[in-house]
Amino acid sequence: MKVTVFGVGYVGLVQGAVLADVGHDVLCVDVDAEKIEGLKDGRIPIYEPGLESLVRENYSARRLDFTNDPFLGVRHGEVLIIAVGTPPDEDGSADLKYVLSVAETISLGISSYKVIVNKSTVPVGTADKVHACILQGISSRRAAGIEFDVVSNPEFLKEGAAIADCMRPDRIVIGVASPRAEKVMRDLYAPFNRNHEKIISMDVRSAELTKYAANCMLAAKISFINEVSVLSERLGADIEKVRQGIGSDPRIGYQFIYAGAGYGGSCFPKDVSALIRTASELGFDAQFLKSIEWRNEQQKKILFEKIFAHFCGDLEGKIFAVWGLSFKPNTDDMREAPSRVLIDSLLNVGAKVRAYDPVAMDEARKIYSEHDGLEFVEAKESALVGADALVIVTEWQEFKAPDFEILKKCLNSPVVFDGRNLFEPAQMLQRGIVYYSIGRAV
Repeated sequence: MKVTVFGVGYVGLVQGAVLADVGHDVLCVDVDAEKIEGLKDGRIPIYEPGLESLVRENYSARRLDFTNDPFLGVRHGEVLIIAVGTPPDEDGSADLKYVLSVAETISLGISSYKVIVNKSTVPVGTADKVHACILQGISSRRAAGIEFDVVSNPEFLKEGAAIADCMRPDRIVIGVASPRAEKVMRDLYAPFNRNHEKIISMDVRSAELTKYAANCMLAAKISFINEVSVLSERLGADIEKVRQGIGSDPRIGYQFIYAGAGYGGSCFPKDVSALIRTASELGFDAQFLKSIEWRNEQQKKILFEKIFAHFCGDLEGKIFAVWGLSFKPNTDDMREAPSRVLIDSLLNVGAKVRAYDPVAMDEARKIYSEHDGLEFVEAKESALVGADALVIVTEWQEFKAPDFEILKKCLNSPVVFDGRNLFEPAQMLQRGIVYYSIGRAV
C-alpha cells in the first residue's frame, strides 16, 4: 500500500519506518529541507533506540523515501497520515495550525479517494475541522466529486520503546465514519494484526478522546503514587514497600506507580493540560485532572526542597552534580523534564550545576546555551569532582550501580539526593552516605 506521512518528528518518523519495514511504500514529507536531506544521508533528528538502522535499511531498500514537496506526498499516498506537532498554546489548548496546514495542502492536491489519518494528538472534534478544511479547499477548486474520509488513529508510543510499540502494538484504535475507510485501515495494519485481534474500531470522536483519556490515566497513576510518597515520608513509611503492596493487586498493577521527581516529556503534561482546557470550554470544571497537573508541578520541586533543607538554605556557590537531564531514560527529550525545574531553581539561588546525561547533552546545550553557573561534562564521574552533593534525576541504566567509593572520594561531602529511588537507604547508610530519596523517611 502507498502511504504518505506528513511530519518526520517522533511519531511520524517511527511510524513511517515501521510501516515501510513490513512492506508498505512509504513517503515521509516535511517542510524542513535540511532535515529531509539529513534523513536521506542517514542522519536521524531524534534519539530512539534502533531507529537509525531501521530508517537506513528501509531507505536503502526503497520502501521508505523522504521529500519536502507536500503535493508529491498527496499524489503518492492512498493513505495520508498527519503526524505533525500539536504544541500547547498559551491557554493550554493544543495548537492545530500545523494539522490544519497539512489539511489545506491536501485539499489543494487531492484528485482521487484518500483516507486522511489524524495520528497527531488532537482535541475531540479535530477530524471534523480537518474534513471541513479539505472540503472547503476542494470546493474552492471547483473539483466536486472527489471523495475522502478522515480517520482518527491515535498513537500509543513510549519514548525509548517506540519501535517495539509500533511493531507489536497492544491495541490499534481507529475512529472511522465509513466501512470503506475501515477496510483501508484494516489493510494498512493487517501485518500487525495476525496473532490476535488488536484493532478496536469506534466512532471518530471516541477515538480522539481515547488518546487523551489514556495519557491522563497514566499521568494520574504517577501523580497518585507521588502524592502518597509525600504522606509516606511524613509518616515514616517506605513508599517502595507500599508500591509493592498495592502493585500486587492486579486491579492496580506495578506499571506507572514508581514514586519520583515528577513526569515530563511531550505527551503527559500537554495532554492533561489540553483536556482540562477542553473541559473548561464545555463549562465543566475538571478538578481531578487539575489535581493531577498540580501534584506533578509540586513534585518537580521536591528535589530542590530537599537540597534547600539539607544545606539550611545556604546554597550560593555550592556545586551540585546532576545525573540525568532527559525526562526519562532512552530518549534525549527534555520537554517538561524535572531536571529543568531543578537546574533553574539551583541557578536562581546562586548555586552551580555540573550536569551529565548519556544522550541529552546536545539538547541541554540548546536549551541553556551559555550560563556561567552551568557546566556540561562528558562522564558521570567528572560531574562529581569537587561537588557538594550528587542529585540523580533520571534513572539511566548506568546510574544504577556506581562505584560508591569513587563517589565518596570525588564529592566534597558524601550526600546523594535520589529522585528515582535507585538505592536502598540502609545500604547507603552502611556506606557512609547521607541519602535522600522520594517517599522514604530519612
